[in-house]
Amino acid sequence: MQGPQPKHDAYAVLKDKDFRLFLLFRFLMTVAIQMQSVIVGWQVYQITKDPLSLGLTGLFEAIPFIVVALYAGHVADRFNRKTVILWFIILFISGTVGLLVFSFHLPGIVIRLGILPVYFVVAVSGIARAFIYPSTVALMAQIVPRELYTNSSTWNSTTWQIGAISGPAIGGLIYGFFGVITAYVMVLFFMVIALLMLINVRNYPVPPTSDQESLLQRLSSGLRFVFKNQILLGSMTLDMFGVLFGGAVAMLPIFAAEVFKVGPQGLGFLRAAPMCGALIMSLIIAYKPPRSKAGRDLMIGVTGFGLSIILFALSKNFYLSLVLLALSGMFDNISVIIRATTMQLITPDEMRGRVASVNSIFIGSSNEIGSFESGVAAKLMGLVPSVIFGGVMTLLVVAITAKKAPLLRKLNLRDLK
Repeated sequence: MQGPQPKHDAYAVLKDKDFRLFLLFRFLMTVAIQMQSVIVGWQVYQITKDPLSLGLTGLFEAIPFIVVALYAGHVADRFNRKTVILWFIILFISGTVGLLVFSFHLPGIVIRLGILPVYFVVAVSGIARAFIYPSTVALMAQIVPRELYTNSSTWNSTTWQIGAISGPAIGGLIYGFFGVITAYVMVLFFMVIALLMLINVRNYPVPPTSDQESLLQRLSSGLRFVFKNQILLGSMTLDMFGVLFGGAVAMLPIFAAEVFKVGPQGLGFLRAAPMCGALIMSLIIAYKPPRSKAGRDLMIGVTGFGLSIILFALSKNFYLSLVLLALSGMFDNISVIIRATTMQLITPDEMRGRVASVNSIFIGSSNEIGSFESGVAAKLMGLVPSVIFGGVMTLLVVAITAKKAPLLRKLNLRDLK
């Protein structure tokens, strides 16, 4: 007869000093990146008044991100992951300085070059993010023992969500009350502090890898690993198309300006609402982590996300829309945590960077390509119909994935321990 099961400790991973520093780094960088995103979105729309321009902002970030992603994963598995992150944060900071300079000389530059300088900086930011992401995922797995992967994924997601709530709200409020220059200066402040937090994390050695593989073999190995694993491939595909079609975030500046008429301050709250919902869900999952019915929960989460987006498009009330966006964040975060935990449990240490880079192509770039899709759809179909279309397509993707990936549908995280 077995004795009583040990009590689940929701705070176990927070007892590690390096993980706490890592979370502070993640929080501050997330605040900075989300602030910059909302500032750039509002600035571009103020200059152009064109939804397609907002969509192109996402495309200019996604293309370089995708082009370098596989090589970024290779770098994360061959070089010190902390060092890689530090260098590419510096590159990201350089891009923010470029946006600050652009804003100082806005009228003259816009007359000569339009918003091309903004698109160039966004492209540089895409390259930096492509290298930062796989190294960050791989470094977290080195800091945390295997038995705490679910716990660490939950707190990592929680920290990200808090930053993602704070960032848009701070960015929108500072832009609205103090102007674009002050807003970009604050972005730089948060990035520099994040850099200092990461510097204080211990260096962890790169896991040993085979030197017999060619560069091409190493670049493609992450793709082969994912495409041979139905659970990984299914979860990444589900999230990719859910984000690609279901994201209304790129169009929020138009909702804020023309539907709700709430200005940049209101835009900040609209951007923060999904993250607020996701934070609530993260705290719930910290105490009741998904285990035996994780596959079912994943499908429910993406379905709820799609329905919330459809209802948001139909809403004409600002406060009801905030609630619906918060619900979309709650449902979306279920899939985020399950996917992150699954990826950590299935992926060998020496391949974490390459598998994370494949995940970033599926998930990270789909945010930006989704922005482009939203811009094109809004241009062709109108604002509200385009968002409804995206939500309906998300529901269709869930149905197809549930049928084509039975192992994912029946996923039990206890079986992966």
